[in-house]
Amino acid sequence: MGKTIIEKILSSHSGQDCQANDIVVAQVDFVMGQDGTSPLAIRAYENMDGKELFDPEKVALVIDHSSPSPLEGVSALHKIMRQFAKQKGCHLYDIGEGVCHQLIPESGKVGPGSLVIGADSHTCTYGALNAFSTGVGSTDLAGGLISGKMWFKVPETIKFVCNGVLPSGVYAKDLILYLIGQVTADGCTYMAAEYTGEAIAALSMEGRFTISNMAIEMGAKAGLMEADDKTFAWLKQYTERQFTAVSADANANYYKVLELDVSNLEPQVAKPHRVDNVSPLSEVKGLPIQQAFLGTCTNGRLEDLRIAASILAGKKVHPDVRFIVAPASRKIYLEAMEEGVIQRLVEAGAAVVTPGCGPCVGTHNGVPSDGETVISTANRNFKGRMGNSNAEIYLASPATVAASALTGVISDPRDFVK
Repeated sequence: MGKTIIEKILSSHSGQDCQANDIVVAQVDFVMGQDGTSPLAIRAYENMDGKELFDPEKVALVIDHSSPSPLEGVSALHKIMRQFAKQKGCHLYDIGEGVCHQLIPESGKVGPGSLVIGADSHTCTYGALNAFSTGVGSTDLAGGLISGKMWFKVPETIKFVCNGVLPSGVYAKDLILYLIGQVTADGCTYMAAEYTGEAIAALSMEGRFTISNMAIEMGAKAGLMEADDKTFAWLKQYTERQFTAVSADANANYYKVLELDVSNLEPQVAKPHRVDNVSPLSEVKGLPIQQAFLGTCTNGRLEDLRIAASILAGKKVHPDVRFIVAPASRKIYLEAMEEGVIQRLVEAGAAVVTPGCGPCVGTHNGVPSDGETVISTANRNFKGRMGNSNAEIYLASPATVAASALTGVISDPRDFVK
């Protein structure tokens, strides 16, 4: 019987000819923790009597969720991470370097066929690089730091075949929101999602990262794509390492195959307080907003900033709206500065904050007030997600967020995209 992408990766890393639902112990290629989870993992590591890391070159700690620290208690946690990284010799990404799920791909240490674990649920982002990357708990991460191994139940796979090409003004974020709305938040629980088809092939790598990033929002352990010329060209910017693409067999066994034509898809919005509470933008168009947020591991990349800047160039953010922008990494921030993208956003009225996760997770840099409505490019809109359980969060594409920041109400970006 043929194999899916995830079955092949877990077979090669476990030395076992595995199929879906088998239990395997696999060697990992990279381990990552962020500041919301790493201190717990470090304590667990010490409780396990950990002495050395399995390979310091394959471990990174990232300070991004509260960067720079907004509180004394958080500063103490950051100190734990800095001391651990210095003692053990692993890489530390300190404040201002960016979001973990942008930095790890930029490191060049993850690519086609890689197996990655990270103490963050959106580690599935690297599936856009044809890697099996998945989130784990802090205790599991500690075990991985010591042994370089992790046990897995091999997931079954749902294949999404996206035919056609997205219309103008409709983006990867709209597509993934639509898919999540179709299958629901638990429609792929402990499964792998494989994304393929003409629409996926046409996406930039930035768009593909957006799709894979939100696989967890349908319950999936991973959001996988096959590697193509775009994948390898993107990787070539960061590493000379040669990766080998992993493709599903023609006779692979899928739990389900879902085909759709995206040619007539319209902009989508996820309404409070569930990511799968998705509707066409037309159903919420005109709803007043008080805050707009562009950034996160989903949509803080250069392409996203460019799209927003193109809509806002020469215009002003609505006076009743706070528009917050967080580039996904220092590299992206610098590139956006060099291109004049940041200048256009700031001139329009945006507040650009340190690359990181703060506004998305609600630790700092933009906590909304009671009763306020936020439109965000983030991946989650759960009650309290941005730091206030009495605010309402709508999720949308960078274009929709920029258009809404301009008008003061949820707006259709197709009215502004040339």
